[in-house]
Amino acid sequence: MTARQRRELERIVRRASSPQQQVSRAEIIVAAATGANNEEVGRRVGVSRETVRRWRDRWGEREEALLAAEAEGDDAAVGAVVRGVLADEPRPGAPARFSPEQFCQIMALACTPPVEVGRPLDHWTARELADEAVQRGIVARISPSTVERFLGRGQPQAASEPVLADAGPR
Repeated sequence: MTARQRRELERIVRRASSPQQQVSRAEIIVAAATGANNEEVGRRVGVSRETVRRWRDRWGEREEALLAAEAEGDDAAVGAVVRGVLADEPRPGAPARFSPEQFCQIMALACTPPVEVGRPLDHWTARELADEAVQRGIVARISPSTVERFLGRGQPQAASEPVLADAGPR
């Protein structure tokens, strides 16, 4: 680890606005640079030995990118690469089916009175809204239940009846 990288890591640890996961990861890298083994670093930082090993390996894997940023001579470039190394990697799972733009377009459509778009309705139903979104080409297909989820109507947000035994007025 270079002095510039260490300064950036220490800046992340000191900054009150840094996400706690990044702070913990930066602390691991700084402590590991002292030459302590994974068990000692884990005890010092309060994480498992396996977590220390994972972040030491990840830091080492990104050494070329870190050194390339150093060679640019720009502190901002070094900071960006360091934060990138400490950031979460993409999680497994299926990609989102609808883009944020599609979501916004469906929400905007829901705010439009159905009569204005040629639907003989007083208010939108999930089925009608889904059909209109497909007809307008916003999405190739979408289920009414997905539209309900978008609109927050899929499930009630609060219990319909008091859940406490004695929840009467006080």
